[in-house]
Amino acid sequence: MAVKHFQKLIILVLLCMAAAGAYAQQRAVVSINSGWQFHKGDLQGFPAIRDASTQWEQVNLPHTWNTDDVADDSAGYYRGPGWYTKRVYVNSSWHNKAVYISFEGAGQVAEVYVNGRKAGTHIGGYTGFAFPIQQYLSFGDSAVTANDISVWVDNSHNEDIAPLGADFTFYGGIYRDVYLVATDSIHVNMDDRGGPGVVVSTPFVSASKASVVVKGAVTNPGYVPKNISVLTTIVDAAGTLIDRRLTAIQALPGNTSFTHTFETISSPHLWTLDNPYLYRVLTTVIEDGTRVIDQVNQPLGFRWFRFDANDGFYLNGEHTKLIGVNRHQDYKGLGNAVPDVLHVKDMELLKAMGCNFVRIAHYPQDPAVLEACDRLGILASVETPIVNRITESAAFAQNCKNMQTEMIRQNINHPSVIIWAYMNEVLLQPRYEAASAERAAYYDHVYQLAKDLDSLTRLEDSSRYTMIPCHGDFNTYHNVAHLTSVPQLVGWNLYQGWYGGEFADFGKFLDMHHRILPNKPVLVTEFGADADSRLHNFSPERFDKTAEYANRYHQNYLPAIQERDFVAGAFIWNLAEFNSEGRAEATPHINTKGLMTADRIPKDNYYYYQSQLVKYPYVAIGSQYWKNRAGVAVGDSALYCVQPLEIYTNQPEIIVKHNGVTLDTVAAENGVAKVDVPFVNGINEVEAIAPGHHDTTVHSVANINFTLVPADLKSTALPFTELHVSLGDKRYFTDELTGTTWLPERAYKAGAWGYTGGKVFSLGKGSAIPYGTNRNINGTTLDPLYQTQRTGLDYFRADVPDGVYTVTLHFCELLSNKEQETLAYNLGNDKGAKGKEVVPGRQFNVWVNDVQALQGLSNANMLQSLQPFTTTVRLEVYDGKGIVINFLPVKGESILNAVDIVKL
Repeated sequence: MAVKHFQKLIILVLLCMAAAGAYAQQRAVVSINSGWQFHKGDLQGFPAIRDASTQWEQVNLPHTWNTDDVADDSAGYYRGPGWYTKRVYVNSSWHNKAVYISFEGAGQVAEVYVNGRKAGTHIGGYTGFAFPIQQYLSFGDSAVTANDISVWVDNSHNEDIAPLGADFTFYGGIYRDVYLVATDSIHVNMDDRGGPGVVVSTPFVSASKASVVVKGAVTNPGYVPKNISVLTTIVDAAGTLIDRRLTAIQALPGNTSFTHTFETISSPHLWTLDNPYLYRVLTTVIEDGTRVIDQVNQPLGFRWFRFDANDGFYLNGEHTKLIGVNRHQDYKGLGNAVPDVLHVKDMELLKAMGCNFVRIAHYPQDPAVLEACDRLGILASVETPIVNRITESAAFAQNCKNMQTEMIRQNINHPSVIIWAYMNEVLLQPRYEAASAERAAYYDHVYQLAKDLDSLTRLEDSSRYTMIPCHGDFNTYHNVAHLTSVPQLVGWNLYQGWYGGEFADFGKFLDMHHRILPNKPVLVTEFGADADSRLHNFSPERFDKTAEYANRYHQNYLPAIQERDFVAGAFIWNLAEFNSEGRAEATPHINTKGLMTADRIPKDNYYYYQSQLVKYPYVAIGSQYWKNRAGVAVGDSALYCVQPLEIYTNQPEIIVKHNGVTLDTVAAENGVAKVDVPFVNGINEVEAIAPGHHDTTVHSVANINFTLVPADLKSTALPFTELHVSLGDKRYFTDELTGTTWLPERAYKAGAWGYTGGKVFSLGKGSAIPYGTNRNINGTTLDPLYQTQRTGLDYFRADVPDGVYTVTLHFCELLSNKEQETLAYNLGNDKGAKGKEVVPGRQFNVWVNDVQALQGLSNANMLQSLQPFTTTVRLEVYDGKGIVINFLPVKGESILNAVDIVKL
């Protein structure tokens, strides 16, 4: 090529790069998210979908048809087909271009039609895909031409498509963005399993130099070879040219490959966790020497890393403990149809917590997630959705391999990605009878599929590590199925002290792995405990779902992780609460192990990890979301209630003030300072201050509205106003909507309140939960209030002063003969294979003082299984006799779940 001609070419490329400080895109990439019509159900294809009698709903993308039914009280959710259709107006100038329709994700099988003609089918709900559609489009004489696009999507259970079952919801719909892409007929390959068509690798990186290899292919859909040039340009974050390679090639019909090698990039600016510096790689296709006809822009980060079985993980030669979270992609009220801004917000919340890693579980997620990881400095593991079990069919295996290939090719250029994973807890629910020949053969199938996926992964990308996340059955994974021998890394999902065992067993398990598998690097891929932010217990018990038990759990786990160098990393389950439709428990359909609620309100442990991980002075008062508390005064003259408060900090001690008065200076241990606060009636301001930071005082403030119940209900110093009690319960429960807090039950004491007689309801010896039931209570969001009760009680008494009151009684029959599906994730499934119980016949009368509130309350009328029943009585108390609620059994035992007494 002549020097003058080459100079003209470079000037053109540099002008393109400099435009508006961005990189020129010769492609037109246009979203088509708005104005779709949706029909739930099947329509038998064309032309039925255009039938005017068909009922259509107007929707915008992202969209899922399971936003509501995964949260209702009916078991199951819609898994089946749905149709989307939209009229798009295509630029008529595209008639000689290559046009694609590109989907970022659709759950889980999609067929795409353009003007009634099928453009393609995609299997798998979590990876992107694109189909060429130029041949199906109509072009007219006007500037734009109408074209109809229709998409059939189906999220039905299919034994040949992973996931087969898991502790999350398999939403249906076009739940990610959709684009039309128009480029020159000769272009960078867009048929590379949804990938960018360009692979950027860094075979060697050090602090002084690095090498880069860029591979790709150019597509020529015609029948005649074309002479073109491919230019690869590396620029830094400011757009400054670093290096370039230019190759003249003959683009043959089909795909023609190219490779550009940069042997030496001197003094590369490294991509680190604190400074995630990004270069860009531009691949430009040039025709006629100067005309840019296509361009692809990919990220480039210079970093090197390794896992060591003894010392853990190293990034750029520096030992780094990976501490992070798992993340599911749904959001409260949206299902999994989440806009990019919320995906990015999750990564920002993770980074703000001080974490340096995200396990993208259990499936590839929106492209915005890894793009944010690249920018923010968060390392990532990505995995395919082979969860709990497999199907022993060639179709299942092939679909798994396709998913693994798509996942890698679509995400290979992200410097944040260091692990490709597959087969999460794949032996949790194996097929066939234990110890049978069929079970042994099944394990052989699992092992072979694992080997195939691992080999495929290393062939596609030898620069990352492979990993299988396993549940805590070491013997089966290691000695029976031999899965620990397959990947380069082994991840363990460990819940000692939650699903079973004690906290100390967690460290013992890790030490066992290191002893038996001394050459296999290990990560804790999951750990966590459920925490309903409405439930509190200052003497927490396993499975009580309180914030305080989860606090104890994490405060035991993190030190055990940090003190073991051979543990490369550990990832909390989960960043935020997420939907799992099959779950019951205190918050039906929600897995509450998240460090935040489903709408991203931090729980205590978010602050705890911040105190342990951030590098700046930090202090935060715990349970800030628990703004409405209640408790009983210490005494008639001591008008306060002492309750503990945890403060999270990386400082040695904290000064605590209560309503402006210094309460105490408290030493912090393991990042936690504990203080007893004497809460008074009304608003309490609690301030925590880290001393020694005079210029920028490190402090945290919480304002707590406290309802103080007098010790003597007839106290004149603190007049009685209201009392709310949860029977059969040791926890405080707060209704977030009304701010009402129910106190745990107590036995009656003269002058005060409480029950007499009876016992706490329990499912019995086989139940994992300490008291109550874990079943979904239909028709209420106050499930914990109705999941506990006292049975066989004689009366409930409150020695309130004279006056006019309302007494509200809450009942629920907690036994049900309706079968409950036994899931590995639901606690307390003990009565038969599917949780079926025997409902006793019960009938009783209730009197409130002289008023018969209920007559013949029984299972045959208002007392229906797992449905709340509430009644309110208004009465006048006189002559100092207080309120006595009598329970008179006719048949079986009486019950009471909760009581509210309010003075009018």
